[in-house]
Amino acid sequence: MSANIDFKNLWRQQEVQQPHFEELMRNLKHYKSKGLKRLILINVLLFITIMCLIMIWYYFQPQLITTKIGILISIFAMVIFVLSYNSLFKYYKATPETESNSAYLQSLIVVKGKQKFIQTTMLQVYFILLSLGICLYLYEYLIMMPRVVGVSFGVLTLAWLAFVWFYLRPKTIKKQEEKLDTLIKKFELINRQLSE
Repeated sequence: MSANIDFKNLWRQQEVQQPHFEELMRNLKHYKSKGLKRLILINVLLFITIMCLIMIWYYFQPQLITTKIGILISIFAMVIFVLSYNSLFKYYKATPETESNSAYLQSLIVVKGKQKFIQTTMLQVYFILLSLGICLYLYEYLIMMPRVVGVSFGVLTLAWLAFVWFYLRPKTIKKQEEKLDTLIKKFELINRQLSE
């Protein structure tokens, strides 16, 4: 047996599994339909939450101005977030089959950029305003409670907000980015193959 083995030639001869375009398109449609469902769900949930906050104000007639300001800030935070998140709607709509691979790729890159903006800037603004609104809203009710119960409830609320901010938010963002990055890499691979 010869000791001169041509590894480069062997490497070139091996079969490389290429991503199938139909499967990739199914993945893209699945990603977009899931994103559209998430967008609709967020719209519905935030609308219901805003209606609940308005009913709380109307039926419970808060006495302190801090409670009213807290409700308004919370509603404002939700409206800002929904408006920015709805900018993804046109990218989640069905994509025409006549578009090229590079158009799909460009669309995904735009979605990634918009998602990054929403996940960083808008989510921070939303969370800061919502946390401030919740704290201002709860102040009136916390001072009416016995001191131990009020402090315990306040600490639990702040712990929940910290859990959401430091654990759930990064985990959700990472999961969304991984899915989108996988699709983008597959489209980039197909575009490279077609251009060769």
